[in-house]
Amino acid sequence: MKRKGIISAVSGLAAGVLVAAVFFADFNKEEKASSAADNKSKAEKVYVPYGEYDDYYMLASGGHSGQLFVYGVPSMRKIRTVPVFTPDPATGYGYDENTKKMLGGYTWGDFHHPAVSETKGDYDGEFLFANDVGNNRVAAVDLSTFHTADIMSLPNMGGPHAGVFVTENTEYIALPTRFARPLGGKYAELDKYKEEYKGVVSMAKFDRDKKKFNLAYQIMLPPWSYDLSDAGKKMSGDWIVMTTYNTEFATTNLEINASQNDRDYIVLINWKKLEGEVAKGNYKEIEGVKMVDPRDYKGAIYAIPVSKSPHGVDVTPDGKRFIAAGKLAPLMTVFSFEKAFEAIEKEDYSDEKFGIPVLPYKKVMEREVDPPGALGPLHTQFDDKGNAYNTMFISSEVVKWKVDTGEVIDRKPSYFSPGHSSAAEGDTVDPDGKWLVALNKIAKDNFLSVGPSHPESMDLFDISGEEMEHIMAAPVDPEPHYAQIVHKDKIKPKKLYEKDEKRKNAVWSKEDAHIERKGNEVHVYGVALRSKFVFDAKSDRPDAVTVNQGDRVFFHMTNIDLDQDITHGFGINDYNLNFEVQPGQTNTLEFVADQAGTFPIYCTNFCSALHQEMSGYLLVKPKE
Repeated sequence: MKRKGIISAVSGLAAGVLVAAVFFADFNKEEKASSAADNKSKAEKVYVPYGEYDDYYMLASGGHSGQLFVYGVPSMRKIRTVPVFTPDPATGYGYDENTKKMLGGYTWGDFHHPAVSETKGDYDGEFLFANDVGNNRVAAVDLSTFHTADIMSLPNMGGPHAGVFVTENTEYIALPTRFARPLGGKYAELDKYKEEYKGVVSMAKFDRDKKKFNLAYQIMLPPWSYDLSDAGKKMSGDWIVMTTYNTEFATTNLEINASQNDRDYIVLINWKKLEGEVAKGNYKEIEGVKMVDPRDYKGAIYAIPVSKSPHGVDVTPDGKRFIAAGKLAPLMTVFSFEKAFEAIEKEDYSDEKFGIPVLPYKKVMEREVDPPGALGPLHTQFDDKGNAYNTMFISSEVVKWKVDTGEVIDRKPSYFSPGHSSAAEGDTVDPDGKWLVALNKIAKDNFLSVGPSHPESMDLFDISGEEMEHIMAAPVDPEPHYAQIVHKDKIKPKKLYEKDEKRKNAVWSKEDAHIERKGNEVHVYGVALRSKFVFDAKSDRPDAVTVNQGDRVFFHMTNIDLDQDITHGFGINDYNLNFEVQPGQTNTLEFVADQAGTFPIYCTNFCSALHQEMSGYLLVKPKE
């Protein structure tokens, strides 16, 4: 029976691909026949004249680059790459003292899901949080400077893929794991998977004033895989919802073995209740972390059956419903929080799985939405008119439908195979309903060929009318897994760092630049300004530093050009070192002078007409 089911599913997918092929053929004919006037209209919609700005920031994950990509919407112009989990030689991120410590020796990260901090369920534009699936980390980006402020490692995790999503007032940054592992990273045979392996949700707090993370507690779960999650809003604000797969406990060949059951589960967790239990001391300390098992506390955790191998689960803006997208069963399922709470109140359970009460599917589900020929729904976004938008990975399209009725309103192709999508303010209690970007996994022949590895692509849609309008496609590399689109008025970037006379290691005039030796440590308190470095104002060669081979050298550099957009770089020839200092910033470069010789120092960021002349020397005396 299982084999027949799999064969039927594959046959269904093949039929869907054929439908999609016919769909695209018809669409391409229409596209070729479109008038020059239509193309002009589309171009005008994304044209941002010189001196004006886009209406939105799109903050997109950089996938396995580990970085954050920043775009303007609607122009789709890339504005900035913000280094987060991976060293960046262009900016010296990972080379200066602070960012090197934050990275902790890692040289890559796999950033999937950005989440902007929220207040009352609305983006407040202060911070962005990022997950590293590859190395079990969470990061915070300060959106006043677009610099990474803190990174925290997460114990007991197996890739926090299902994060990050914030609760409605950013009380917590929730990060459910993708892979089950034994707690503490201990060794355990796969034959003991059900007994020894655990799923985990990390509940992180972030202090906005100190710009520091704290791991408040972790939630122990069955050894299922957790794909995506979302936090409730308003009436559902105390809850987190997560999709699961591999409820079969498969350990090998997951493509087949983890797709046997007809249904997997949506897991509902009452984080507010668990927070209270932890505050009472009701937890076990494991590897120095407060660990709570929600199955020990009535009302803390429930499961709801859902189409097998679901991907996205997204809470509607009013907080009354959550929508699961089933990638193998090609439909979107609308669940009601109100009905779920009613079943919980009556203790109306249909089953129990791994100690978790299971709510009856038909009593909690409102409707199943199944657009004909639409295959591979992955993710849901929302507008301000009660509509939902689903990306279809296999049939390569975006489907628009009414949340209240399930009525399909419109369908438009994307180019090609979209994963997530992002609507303007689409994860908040108050979406804007103007733009949607489909984040596609492949591009095929959309752009000039660059060899076998094509760029991924993004499609911009105007969703302000009854019908969606495909406006443009743009390349991106590597793939963005997810993005959030935030109105420009909510983000308040600084033009420069504020001058702080008491800042540690800062020097604010070239006359005060000096060098101090402390044993085998040499501390250079220098300044950068157009167009010179000053390391020691009292020296007859103020732009040269002499040290002994083996000394530990600290360059504490302050950019005293308090003028926006005047960044100074600092590269040391042959030492494999480079970092930058923003206007008004103090930054420290630490290294051991293990190579004897004469090494030019130069500014790596073009800063003035005499940029070439902005240089100096590091002289390292050889050991006797």
